[in-house]
Amino acid sequence: MEFKEFSAKTADEAIIKASIELGVSSENLEIQVVTEGSSGFFGIGKKPAIIKARRKEETLPEEPVAEEIKESVPVKKEVKKTDKAAEKPVEETVKPVRHQETKKEQPKPREEKKIIKRSEEEIAEIKAEAEMFLSGVFKAMELEVELKIEYTAEDGSLEVEFIGQDMGILIGKRGQTLDSLQYLTSLVVNKGRQGYVRVKLDTEDYRNRRKETLENLAKSIAYKVRKTRKPVSLEPMNPYERRIIHSALQGNRYVETYSEGSEPYRHVVVKLKK
Repeated sequence: MEFKEFSAKTADEAIIKASIELGVSSENLEIQVVTEGSSGFFGIGKKPAIIKARRKEETLPEEPVAEEIKESVPVKKEVKKTDKAAEKPVEETVKPVRHQETKKEQPKPREEKKIIKRSEEEIAEIKAEAEMFLSGVFKAMELEVELKIEYTAEDGSLEVEFIGQDMGILIGKRGQTLDSLQYLTSLVVNKGRQGYVRVKLDTEDYRNRRKETLENLAKSIAYKVRKTRKPVSLEPMNPYERRIIHSALQGNRYVETYSEGSEPYRHVVVKLKK
């Protein structure tokens, strides 16, 4: 089979397109990365990622669950990377589970924070504190960012949306920059305040896109575990992303999940149910 060319914003997205069009997961593809792609500087000089891909000659038929195949996303095998390569965004890689692992734990139910009814004055104050802090950060970064801030009284949450050109710099690798800003903003608005204000920062609908990617990844891994009957350990993730994986596979009849390791290297393991 001849190589076919695919392009997208990133190499990972191009691999996803190739996997879906060719009807196999990425481990059953031969992939050649032509260009990694570049976001440019504030959108200037932006270049798409280009890959060439074809099915491996000895690809096994993926027959058991058509729905799982359709919704699966590619998973890269773990490779050694230089420091420079590690800075580029990549999809969660898969590595074999070693025999000497840290203590295994089942996912714990999330603790509910106490929600307090707040006055209009306090809500306005919370919004102002978040806006002042984030505006100061963006000014120091020399970025022009519009803030859309909403407070939801039902769950005591503050949602902040960043609007601007090429917000990728505020998302960072796998959302790490966005998560850091979210954590710091949470510290600011909750300092000296009764009850807990849950802060959620987002831009370009990244949170929903990331959630969908992780859910598809979970289905792909579940199918792989069911087919090979071998457990798979995912790359380290933050607690929020680990919960997405656990929730996505909670009702699966064939596999189960648990987290192990210590932060920031804590990760999810998917294994076949006994």
